[in-house]
Amino acid sequence: MSDKEKLIMQEYGSPTAESTINGCKKDNKRKLPWYFASGFLLFWALLFFAVVIPIFYRLPTALTMEDAQKNVFIAERAYKDLYYLSNIGTKMVGSRANEIEAVEFLLKQLNQIKEDSLKDYFDIEIDLSQVSGEFIYSDLINMYQGVQNIAVKISSKNSTSQNYLLVNSHFDSKPDTPSAGDAGFMIVTMMEVLRVMATTKQTFEHPIVFLFNGAEESFLLASDGFIKTHKWAPNLKALVNLDAAGSGGREILFQSGPNHPWLVKYYKKCAKYPFGSTVAEEIFQSDALPSDSDFRTFKKHMPGLDMGQVINGYIYHTKYDTIDVIPRESLQNSGDNVLSLVRCLSNATELHNTEAHKIGHAVYFDFLGLYFFHYSESTGESLNFGVAGTALILAFISMWRMAAVSHASICYVIRVFIIVHVMQIISFVLAFAFPIVVAYAMDSFGLSLTYYSNLLLVVGLYVCPSLIGLRLPITIYYSLQRNNKISSPYHLQLALHSQASILAILAIFFTVLGIRSSYIFTIPLIFYVISLGLNLMTILHDLGYAWTGLLKVSQIIPFLYSSYLFYLFIVVLVPMVGRSGSAFNLDMAIAVLAALGTVLSFGFLVPLINTFRRPSLVIFSLVATTTLAIYLASSTQIGFPYRPKTSGHRVAFLHVRNRFYEYDGSLSKDESGYLFNYQDRREEKALEGTKVNLTGLVSIESNCYTHMMCGMPLFDFRYVDNRFQSKWLPREVPVIPPGSIKLELLSKTILNTTTVRFEFSMEGSAQMNLFFQPYEDVKITKWSFLSEYLDNPPAYPLSYHVCFNYGIDSSPLKFFLEITKWNGNFKVPLFQMGVSGHFIGYKRDAESEKFASSFPSYAILADWPSSYDRYIF
Repeated sequence: MSDKEKLIMQEYGSPTAESTINGCKKDNKRKLPWYFASGFLLFWALLFFAVVIPIFYRLPTALTMEDAQKNVFIAERAYKDLYYLSNIGTKMVGSRANEIEAVEFLLKQLNQIKEDSLKDYFDIEIDLSQVSGEFIYSDLINMYQGVQNIAVKISSKNSTSQNYLLVNSHFDSKPDTPSAGDAGFMIVTMMEVLRVMATTKQTFEHPIVFLFNGAEESFLLASDGFIKTHKWAPNLKALVNLDAAGSGGREILFQSGPNHPWLVKYYKKCAKYPFGSTVAEEIFQSDALPSDSDFRTFKKHMPGLDMGQVINGYIYHTKYDTIDVIPRESLQNSGDNVLSLVRCLSNATELHNTEAHKIGHAVYFDFLGLYFFHYSESTGESLNFGVAGTALILAFISMWRMAAVSHASICYVIRVFIIVHVMQIISFVLAFAFPIVVAYAMDSFGLSLTYYSNLLLVVGLYVCPSLIGLRLPITIYYSLQRNNKISSPYHLQLALHSQASILAILAIFFTVLGIRSSYIFTIPLIFYVISLGLNLMTILHDLGYAWTGLLKVSQIIPFLYSSYLFYLFIVVLVPMVGRSGSAFNLDMAIAVLAALGTVLSFGFLVPLINTFRRPSLVIFSLVATTTLAIYLASSTQIGFPYRPKTSGHRVAFLHVRNRFYEYDGSLSKDESGYLFNYQDRREEKALEGTKVNLTGLVSIESNCYTHMMCGMPLFDFRYVDNRFQSKWLPREVPVIPPGSIKLELLSKTILNTTTVRFEFSMEGSAQMNLFFQPYEDVKITKWSFLSEYLDNPPAYPLSYHVCFNYGIDSSPLKFFLEITKWNGNFKVPLFQMGVSGHFIGYKRDAESEKFASSFPSYAILADWPSSYDRYIF
C-alpha cells in the first residue's frame, strides 16, 4: 500500500460498507455549519459589488487647461466645445441649426486649430462639401441632395504616403434632442484630438482625414455621399468610427474589421482604457439591436474600428441628451483612447496594403478594463477545442482515480457519473426555465420592464431563480442518494465534472458553428481545468473536501469576468432594446441573459454549497429573495419602470393630417389625429391613471389591408410589418403643419401604344417620402430612381418607397415614371402615389399643446407634425 493510500485510509478507513457509512458520518461532521452556506454566496455577491461595479464605472481624472502644455487631451477644452455645440439645439438634416449654425461653429473651431497648428510640421486642409446621391437601404431608396460634410486632412510635412486614415463622427441629430451624447460628444473629441496632434511636435507617417459628417441619423446619408464622391475617398485605407447609443461612461469597441484582426492588435497596444468584446460585435452585427452607425457604410470600402458610448441609453435620442449628464471624466476617457489609437494607426505599416492583412476575424475582450486579450479566430478555435478536450480527459482521469481509491470498478464510477450528469443537465435546464417562467408571468400580468429603472431587481427576479434551478436537482439528489462505495466529496466532484462536460460540449458546438463568442464558455472551463489538474497532481483530489480550496480560488477570475460581461449587457440592452416596440418581450431576453450569466458565473460554485450542512436552507433563502423581488416589482413604486428625465416612457406620436385625392382630383378623405408608435412593451398601459385621454384610440392594422402604407405617414416598411404596434387617435381640430408638400404633375406623355410617361416636381419638407403602387395590370418599367429597385421591390406590400432628404440645397425634386399597360388604356387609374413629409421647427397648436401637457412627467414625447397625401393617376 502506498503512502498516499495509507493517508487516505487513515482519513476515511477501509472501503467496506460499515466504514463507508462511518466515513459519511465523519464527512458530515467535517462539513462547515449551515449558516456559512449563505455567507458563501454572499462572498461572491460582495465580490461583484466591491470589484466589478466600481471598476465598470471607473473613469480617469479629467484634465484641465492647466495641463494644456503637456500635449495631451484636455477634457475641459472639449467640454467647452460641447457646451456650444449642444446649445445650438436640435440639428435635423435640412434645418438651419444643422446646415448653418452647426457648420459655422465647426468651421470656426477648425480654422482656429489650423491657425494655431505647427505649420513647420503639418499641413492642414479643410474642405466643406455638399453631396447628393441615392442608395438602397432597408427596403427603400434613400435619395439625398445638398447634404454637408466637413473634412479635415492633416499630414506631416515629411510624409509621402498616399494612404489615409479616416476618423468619423456626425453632428446632426434626431428630432427634439440637443444630441450632446449622440454624437456631439464624439465630434468634440475629434476636434480636441486634431487640436493636440496639430500642436505637438510628433509627426506621423499617414495623413489623417477627420470627417465631421452632417447626416447620419437619416439613414447614413452623408457617409454614403462622402465615400462615393469625395476627392480623398480613394486614398482611405482604414477607419475609426465614433458614435453613441448612450451618454457618459466609457466608450466600447463594439465592431472591428471585418476580417482585419490587425486593427484589434493596434487597439490592444494603444487604447489606454480598453473596453470591448467579440460578444458585443456579434450581437450588433446580427441586426438584433435597434441601432446603426456609419460603420455600415464605410466597412464596404475599408476595414475599421467602431467605437461608441453605450452607458445611460435611457436618454438616447431624447430631449434629455444634454451636456449636464456627461461627466468630463468620460470625455477624458474617450479622448485619451482616440488620441492614442489615431497616433498608432497613422503610423501602421498595414495601411500600405491592407488587403494583404485580410486574414480572418479576431476574438477579443477586456478583463475589467485592466487588460485586453485578442487572438485570431483560428487560435480561438484551437483554444476552445483544446480546453474542452482537456477538460473531458481530466474528468475521466479523475473518475479512474476515484475508482482506484474507492476500490470500485471504473464502470461503476461512470454509471454514477451518468446519473449525476443527468441531474446536472436538469439543473442547467432549470437555471434557464425558472427565470423564463418568472418573466412570462410578470409579462402576462402587465408587469413587464419592472427592473427598467432599478436594475438591482434583475438579481431577485432572474438571477436568484436561476440559482435555484442550478441548486435544486443536485440538492435533492444528494439528500436521497445512499451510495456505499463512493464518498460524498467524490460525488461532488462528479457534479463539477458534469458541469465541465456541459460547458465543453457547448464550447465545441458553438465553435463549430463559427461563433467566436464561444470563448465565454472556455474561460470558466480553463480555470476549472487548471484547478483539477493541480488537484490530480497532488493528494488533494482524494482528501475529502480539500480540493475545494483550489477550485474556489481558481473561479475568482472567471466569476469576475462573466459577471462583468453580463452586467455590461444588462446595462446596455435594457434601455436600448427596451425601445424595440411593444411586440418585443424584453423580459424574456433579460431572463435568458441573466440565466446565462448566472450559469457561467456560478456553475462551478453552486455545487460547493454541499460542503455545508443543511444546504437546502440556501434554496429557501433564494426563494425568499425572489418572492421579495416579485413583491417589490409588482406592488410598490420600486417596480414602476419609468422616472422623469432619467428613464422615461418613450411615446412617439406624430401630429398627422391625411388627405386622399381621387382620380378626378376630388378630396375623398381629410382626417387629422395623432399617430402613435409605442416603443416599449407596456404601450398605453403605462399611461393608465394619468390625465391622458386616449378615448377613440384604435389600431391602424385594418387600414394596412386596404391602403398603401396603411394610409399613414409611416417612415418605412418596418412600421407596416409592425402595424399592430401603431395606433391612431382622431382629433376634431385639423392639424395644420408648418409647411406643405407641393406635388405637381408637369406632363403626361404617351410614348407608344403600351407606355406612358409622367413627369413630376416635388418640394417642401427636408424629409419627404414617396410611395408608388401600380394597379394589377400596370407595371412601372422605368423611372428616375435606381433601376435595380424596380427589379426587387419589397415583398410586402407590393409598393415602392423613395425617401428623399435635402440638406442645404432645398431645390425641388424632379422625377419621372414610365408606366406600361398592356392594353394601352391610359384613361383609367394606373397607379397610386403617396407623398408624406415630416416638418422641422414645429410649435404645437393649442389642441396639441393641451393634449401633450396631459402626459405624465415620466413620458418622453417624440412628437412632430406630418402629412400624408394620396393621389391616383
